[in-house]
Amino acid sequence: MNAKASAPASLPGRVVAGYGRRMLVEDSEGNRHRCISSGRSLRAVCGDRVRWRHGGREGVVTAIEERSTELTRPDKRGRKEVLAANMTHVVVVAAPEPEPDAFIVDRYLAAAHFMGVDCTVVFNKQDLPEPRAQWPDEYERAGYPVWRVSARSGEGLAALSAHMNDHTSIFVGQSGVGKSSLLNALVPDLALATQELSTASREGRHTTTASVLHHTPSSGDIIDSPGVRDYAPAPIPPADVDQGYREFLPFLGRCRFANCRHLAEPDCAVKQAAETGQISSRRYESYRRLLRLMEKLSAPPR
Repeated sequence: MNAKASAPASLPGRVVAGYGRRMLVEDSEGNRHRCISSGRSLRAVCGDRVRWRHGGREGVVTAIEERSTELTRPDKRGRKEVLAANMTHVVVVAAPEPEPDAFIVDRYLAAAHFMGVDCTVVFNKQDLPEPRAQWPDEYERAGYPVWRVSARSGEGLAALSAHMNDHTSIFVGQSGVGKSSLLNALVPDLALATQELSTASREGRHTTTASVLHHTPSSGDIIDSPGVRDYAPAPIPPADVDQGYREFLPFLGRCRFANCRHLAEPDCAVKQAAETGQISSRRYESYRRLLRLMEKLSAPPR
C-alpha cells in the first residue's frame, strides 16, 4: 500500500475555539477534537468550517472552507485581522457598568452592516438601581433592535433567546458588561467562569480569553468573544463609511455634492439632519471619528 493510500481521510469540521495554531474542532457528530493547523499560514478562527484529519495526539486542520462572513479589525500594521467567521448575527452587549462607550457599540454595528448580517443591541444589568434605561434610545430611534435584559434576574432573556433562534450569533462588547453571564443564563449548565468588576478601577476584567462557540437549546449558536476596551472594523473604503450608520440612509444622495463626506461641505443633508436633531449629534460625531480612522488606515504608507 503506498503512502498516499494510507493517509488519514480528510473530514469536515467546525472550529469551536481557536488559540493561534491550536483549536478545538467539532465533528459532524458533535464530538470535539484538539487540533493544530498544518502550517503557520493556515489560521482558522472560531466559526470556520474546515477540513481536518486524525493525527497522533492531535488532529490536523488542512484547509479552511470559504467563509460567508468575517468579523474583522485592523492589526498592528493596519491590515485586516479576522476574529471570527460564518456568523449571521452580531449582538453588541452594553451595560451601565463599566461606563458604557457608545462609540464602541457604533463601530460593531457598522461592522455588522459591512458583513451583511443582522445586528442587535443588548443593554444588560437592568437589575442595577440606576440602569440608565434611556441610553439605548438613540439606537431604537435609528432603527436598531434593542433588548433590555438582566442576566442576574432573567429579565428579557426568553425574548432575547427567541430573537436569536436559528442564528449563529456573536456576543461582542466591552469587558465587564456581562457577556459570559448572559451566556450562562441562556445556555443551561454551561457554568462559564465570571468575574466581578474591579472595585478599584470599575473596569471589566477579561473573563473570556478566546472566542468559543456554544450551542443553545433553541436551535441557535452563540460565539462568546473576549471583551474589548476599543474596537474598529478592518479598513473600509472611506466613501462607504456613511453606509454603516442606518439612520443616515434617508439623507444620502441628497447632498449638493455626490462625493460629500458630510464634514464641512456646504448643503450637506446629513450634517443638516444632525443639526436639526433628525440624526443623533453623538452618532454623527461617531461617524466623523470612524471616517477619519478609515482615511488614516487607507492612506498609502510613507
